[in-house]
Amino acid sequence: MNKVKLEVIAISQSQGQSGAYTVFLQDILSKKQLRIIIGAAEAQSIAFALENIKPPRPLTHDVFKNFCDSFSIKIIEVYITQLVDNVFYAKLICSDEHKLIDIDSRTSDAIAMALRFDCPIFTNELVLKTANEIEFHITNEKTKKDETFNEEDSSKSKRNEYEFFALEELEEMLQEAIDNEDYEKASRIRDEIKKRNHS
Repeated sequence: MNKVKLEVIAISQSQGQSGAYTVFLQDILSKKQLRIIIGAAEAQSIAFALENIKPPRPLTHDVFKNFCDSFSIKIIEVYITQLVDNVFYAKLICSDEHKLIDIDSRTSDAIAMALRFDCPIFTNELVLKTANEIEFHITNEKTKKDETFNEEDSSKSKRNEYEFFALEELEEMLQEAIDNEDYEKASRIRDEIKKRNHS
């Protein structure tokens, strides 16, 4: 399966989950994006690496980088291998100058390490396609919910638009609506009159 090279383009607070963050990766060629939800600690670590900020004391990923440097181990590539049940899986492709070793990793940790080792981040076309389909589905569902909410809100507004009129005024408006053959309006006014008479 063809590999797709990604670059980290941004990191921000997640709107969908409290206390979580989203890291944005982009296919260099197609400009399609992967949006990965990560924790606050991993977000801080990635942000520090992006901005070249050196904390007073090394973070966990800095310690691991120092450990690897001390034993001549390099991470030469990060590979986001699959997306299963909305969870991304990744591997660190490491070298000790004699052999290559694949190490399973959380994707957030893998990205943090890739930035420290200045190594490329790859995924494959299937992961990119699946992630974009999920994103499209979520966006559509949100749009439908928003539309439903707006329709319900509008309906409530129509049902309540006559509640501030006096009963005599409603009866006059009912007759006027019937005369104008505006039966939908007449129905709403009649419902309000019935509600008043039964209260």
